[in-house]
Amino acid sequence: MPNILYIKNMVCPRCISSVSRILNKLNIEYKTIELGEVALTNELSPKNKSLLSVEFQNEGFSLVNDRKSQLIEQMKSLVVDKIHHSNEALDIKWPEYISGKLYLDYKYLSSLFSAVESITFEQYIINQKIERVKELIVYNELSLSKIAFQMSYSSVAYLSNQFKKITGMTPTHFKNSTNKNRKNLDEV
Repeated sequence: MPNILYIKNMVCPRCISSVSRILNKLNIEYKTIELGEVALTNELSPKNKSLLSVEFQNEGFSLVNDRKSQLIEQMKSLVVDKIHHSNEALDIKWPEYISGKLYLDYKYLSSLFSAVESITFEQYIINQKIERVKELIVYNELSLSKIAFQMSYSSVAYLSNQFKKITGMTPTHFKNSTNKNRKNLDEV
């Protein structure tokens, strides 16, 4: 069974490329790299783990060592991947999706997330969705009604209300403003 490394702040395909480059630079063999995790071919020596940790920190990543932090990073990676990097419909039941992927009770995972991150898991999902909506507004390729549909909001009004609650401005005001105030995904 491969050794799995969990990595904090891996939020995009470019992050995967960066991690791959670091592993290759250090001659560390791996089987797969996904958002937030790497399946290594062999166990890491303490020396290589230390070198890897330094290289990751230089790129804005960090190794996650304790089980609870690993679970939280896995939850975040699943949300970011689904919201920002998937072309599938976003109309999913998050509790079933997360517990099905991590093979743990959703109530436990949700409580753990809230205790460590100081926001609810549901709020984290909403924040990620709003960040994706900002991105789609900036691209200016879809109408607000198509964005609402793509992001599985029941209506444009519901999307607009949630957007204003999170950002302090309406989607239209955001679109017309000069300061788009978008966040890096690892800061959401």
